[in-house]
Amino acid sequence: MSRRTHRSRHPRGMAWLPPGEETGYDGGAVLHLDERVLDVVVHLDGHLEPLDGLFHWYGRIERSEELVAAKDSGATTGQLVIGDRDPASVRLAELDPWGHVQVNGTGAPPYPLEAVEVELPASVVE
Repeated sequence: MSRRTHRSRHPRGMAWLPPGEETGYDGGAVLHLDERVLDVVVHLDGHLEPLDGLFHWYGRIERSEELVAAKDSGATTGQLVIGDRDPASVRLAELDPWGHVQVNGTGAPPYPLEAVEVELPASVVE
């Protein structure tokens, strides 16, 4: 019987690895769901998606009785606010096995991002 070797899906050194530094946000936030305003704890991160050129952010909101009740009553979208930043539209996805709500959004996230500098080729600038 011959033994098959399993080849990696990515050439050596080409697999995606998470960044070494913290890029997201873990902490308190305020979730606005229609007339409800909930103090919540969030764990968020995101990335710039090169295919559509938009920032996609995602994560979870920790379980609370009020949040589960809102989700059970059909809440699917809201506004998430962290500190004095502008509200960000958030989509409430499914509950995970521990009762946390998975969330995601597109565009400016509710947490601050570190500024980056981008150099464009001269042909693009002209």
